[in-house]
Amino acid sequence: MTVGIDIGSVATKVVLLNQTEMYRIVCPTGWSPRQAGREAYQELLARSGCAAEEVRYVVATGYGRVSLDFADRSVTEISCHARGAHYLSAGVSLVIDIGGQDSKVIRVDGSGRVEDFIMNDKCAAGTGRFLQVMANALGCEVDELGVMTEDAEPVKINSMCTVFAESEVVGLLAEGVPKERIVQGLHQSIARRVAGMAARMGKPPKVVFTGGVARNEGVCRALEREMGAPVEVPDLCQYAGAIGAALIGRDRVS
Repeated sequence: MTVGIDIGSVATKVVLLNQTEMYRIVCPTGWSPRQAGREAYQELLARSGCAAEEVRYVVATGYGRVSLDFADRSVTEISCHARGAHYLSAGVSLVIDIGGQDSKVIRVDGSGRVEDFIMNDKCAAGTGRFLQVMANALGCEVDELGVMTEDAEPVKINSMCTVFAESEVVGLLAEGVPKERIVQGLHQSIARRVAGMAARMGKPPKVVFTGGVARNEGVCRALEREMGAPVEVPDLCQYAGAIGAALIGRDRVS
């Protein structure tokens, strides 16, 4: 059996694969990626009833991958998300991943290998961190944002800089603009930014959305409108990187 550990800036995901089953766990990364990765790994072993000696290969990915001193190998999240998305949705040609602190658009071939990619990791605009800050400004939880936009007319958000956008949101609230319109505007701004990145990859026939932000239905619908194409969100979208890492580990021992 093999294990993939995806240590993101917000959440740590661990997946254990054997011949017939998949075990998984997600937990907050917190202040120490190394500790989060190790504790999540040990917790998953306990839940699955597997001993550490039974694990043949551990692959680490995500921004905190280099901190895992017990991993056999570290692999970039680009490769792992591509492989994981291909596993979750065969035939995918473009992977959009929005994580806690970056967003990625990855073009993949028929076997889940990376052909090209674009990554925005220079600022928090259009990421999970961006949505977290906006949710705080709106006085709600991040999980509530995805269901607050139904039939709401989006208000224009002029800035994608997290600091300036937060000030803009506070100002809109002071003007009495409904929260639903503000949230719709935020989702539209994120979608436009990511769709612009995706447009540089051409017009792929099948788009899959991974990462924690993919669970936000409002962002997904806005992304479909901006791209003019359906966007598939697998049930295990948040685990795509960890699944890909575990599969890459399986390749090493098979």
